[in-house]
Amino acid sequence: MQVGIILLAAGNSSRLGQSKQLVEVDGIPLLRKSAEVALQTNCPVVVVLGANAEAHQKVIADLKTEVVLNPDWRLGMGSSLKTGLTTLLKKSSELQAVLVLVCDQPYLTTTHLNTLLSKLYTESQPIIASAYADTVGVPAIFRKELFTNLLQVSNEAGARKIIQQFSNQVYTVAFENGEIDLDTPQDLLHLSNK
Repeated sequence: MQVGIILLAAGNSSRLGQSKQLVEVDGIPLLRKSAEVALQTNCPVVVVLGANAEAHQKVIADLKTEVVLNPDWRLGMGSSLKTGLTTLLKKSSELQAVLVLVCDQPYLTTTHLNTLLSKLYTESQPIIASAYADTVGVPAIFRKELFTNLLQVSNEAGARKIIQQFSNQVYTVAFENGEIDLDTPQDLLHLSNK
């Protein structure tokens, strides 16, 4: 089954006050760490960049990802999601599912992504999503039948909107520490205390 990965990394981290993509975890910029985790699944990876694209591209330049620039990144995550999916569909008409992830979950592992991917083969639901802290969200896999919904999501919404819309058709996989993301300076403090 052909599965592509979309790594959303186009935002400008306005609440954080610095580029979250370049925040280092164990000496590795978060964007690079997320891209490496994604590549270890052996699925093709499209990285969607926007704000500070040049600086962000430098930290993953040597990785075998396809980098695509979303000129409309300011419109919101939905805009970048559509950019990524459109890119994957142009690369392969055989695409059966897409795995969507963001670059600001420092505890993301290839093991978790591979667990999601394995459920694609054993479960019938059109969405395989991560569950953490009373939330169901990304990383999440969407089967082909939901591509149209993803391509029509509003610019300011994101994958979570589709997960909510089809909440009765979601298979969830627990993601330990998945709720920890880096949006504010306080989140960085939390990271250093882990």
